Amino acid sequence: MAARALLFLILACLLAGIGVADAASGEGSGTFPLPLESYHDDNVPSLEAKLAGRITTDPFNLIATGIFLLAIVHTFFASKFLKIAHDYRHRYDVLEDRDERADGYRVARQRDSLQFRATLFHFLGEIEAIFGIWLIPLGIAIVVFKGWGSMVHYVDGVNFTEPIFVFVIMAIASSRPILFVAEKCLAMVAAVGKGTPAAWWLSILTLGPILGSFITEPAAMTISAMLLGERFYKLKPGKALAYATLGLLFVNVSIGGTFTHFAAPPVVMVATKWQWGLEFMMSHFGWKAAISILGSNLLVLAIFSRELLAMKANPEPRHESNDIPIPWTVTVVHLLAVTWTVLVAHHPALVLLGLLFFLAYVKATERHQFTISLRGPMLVGFFLASLVIHGGCQQWWIAPVLGGLGEWPLFGGAVLLTAFNDNAAITYLATLVPNFSDALEYAVVAGAVVGGGLTVIANAPNPAGQSLLQKHFGPGGVNPLGLLAGALGPTLIAAAAFMLLR
Repeated sequence: MAARALLFLILACLLAGIGVADAASGEGSGTFPLPLESYHDDNVPSLEAKLAGRITTDPFNLIATGIFLLAIVHTFFASKFLKIAHDYRHRYDVLEDRDERADGYRVARQRDSLQFRATLFHFLGEIEAIFGIWLIPLGIAIVVFKGWGSMVHYVDGVNFTEPIFVFVIMAIASSRPILFVAEKCLAMVAAVGKGTPAAWWLSILTLGPILGSFITEPAAMTISAMLLGERFYKLKPGKALAYATLGLLFVNVSIGGTFTHFAAPPVVMVATKWQWGLEFMMSHFGWKAAISILGSNLLVLAIFSRELLAMKANPEPRHESNDIPIPWTVTVVHLLAVTWTVLVAHHPALVLLGLLFFLAYVKATERHQFTISLRGPMLVGFFLASLVIHGGCQQWWIAPVLGGLGEWPLFGGAVLLTAFNDNAAITYLATLVPNFSDALEYAVVAGAVVGGGLTVIANAPNPAGQSLLQKHFGPGGVNPLGLLAGALGPTLIAAAAFMLLR
């Protein structure tokens, strides 16, 4: 442990030295990444030639994208790392039960080593932590090739509004009064089906995502995932149904936020610049999303009808042992906290101040609350912040790829790119492409929201859903290929709805 601490101290000193040297010399503070207009390649007709030219102009483009691709590959091996962590933890527990009197010092050293390795591999297997881990080589590479000043200037210029908002809204939405209100609303619908697990399943997957258009997608994902965990996943569905449900949840939440212009991150990124309002979203996106959500849910319900209808509900679930009634005043304050967070979503300081007041109120009314764990929201916020930092280094290739496509290829390209990058980043980069027609604007946003359920990194709320539900998928957590398979059908249905229903 001492050796590791020494190595960390040496690395910190080296980085500090680089920073002092850069500050003293005034170097390393150039523009990074290069603005798209600085490549002067508007007249280059070939996409391959344009990308090759941008790599020649700044070879670091290839390094940053290579690191990003390695992070994506890492996500597919997350379950392997979690298994290794589990094995180390088991060996640690075995040593803990041994009699240490014979050689206490040696056993203690072994336990320390095993605990460190178990924790290390656990974080290497945390989907929410992976892109943050790969910020380390990215940061080192920027410092080495561009200088300390460029790295600091780049991070200072990154917009962390969305990660902060998701962190806060996820924390508030997971509170007892908010969950109670949401559950009661969904219960009224589920009661039509006599409150069976199948009725709850259909109610949550239909109304929950649409709710995201009004309380924002992250809040809808949090509430829907928590209710699915209690009302469905606790009943231990089969693997195929479990992944089909997760895929439905992710796809439905991604398109369910398109009834309004302020709830879905990929829409928020373009609404102001392209002048999309509530009427536009309802007439061009909302009704198609409703058809897609209902159609996908009914199809999966039909396929797994025998298993869903055979499920027996557990006794009325409780969020905790706290059965104390919630005063209406407490519920109103929590709803106001959600409203405040949505209204000031683009002002991080006000969002965080609101969270601090909210946590103080939760403490003051703790008799009617259950403990709000910030670990999940913090991990999700860390994931999104890391993704934004990585994404800023990918605009050199994303913008020309999008700008050179027609309507249908652009839609397909947006769906594909969204699987490997946050869909809000895709639509934001689309706003940088000049001379986009109305049809192309629609196609890129439609593709971004349709592809938002294919992977955990495709849509900002997905990590929140995975964080809340992964315990139901075994020691290895959610398998990326299983999620992809579960989301593929709903994605195709959504694609047909958005592109064929005009």
